[in-house]
Amino acid sequence: MELVIYTDGASRKNPGESASGYEIFNKDGTIIAKKSMYNGIKTNNEAEYIAVIEALRVAKEKFGADCEITLYSDSQLIVNQMNGKFKVREPGLKKLHALAREIASRFKRIAFVSVPRENEHITDVDAGLNELLDSMGK
Repeated sequence: MELVIYTDGASRKNPGESASGYEIFNKDGTIIAKKSMYNGIKTNNEAEYIAVIEALRVAKEKFGADCEITLYSDSQLIVNQMNGKFKVREPGLKKLHALAREIASRFKRIAFVSVPRENEHITDVDAGLNELLDSMGK
């Protein structure tokens, strides 16, 4: 099975009240999972990693390790760290990065791709994060 995943994280005041979210599509473009979740006080980069981790967990649980995944994010830092192009220097991100890499390694194939913030799916995920934070008065 081929999956396409879009992830985003948000933090107000960085670090501040944060949320993470994702949308998962099958190959034909049908949305098969979508979620926005509140994280508490986190940095934006932590929220971005949490989004990746949770999306990959859901993909693994629902569809198994035989999946081929393309994961899109507007965070160049996360994409470049997951692709091994950037080192992870921030101590708070090292554990999240290690967990994301461990989960990613379970899939048949996975690619991490950077897209602009204006991407329609990233915009949808971001809107969900803002709605969640607004609804909580955060």
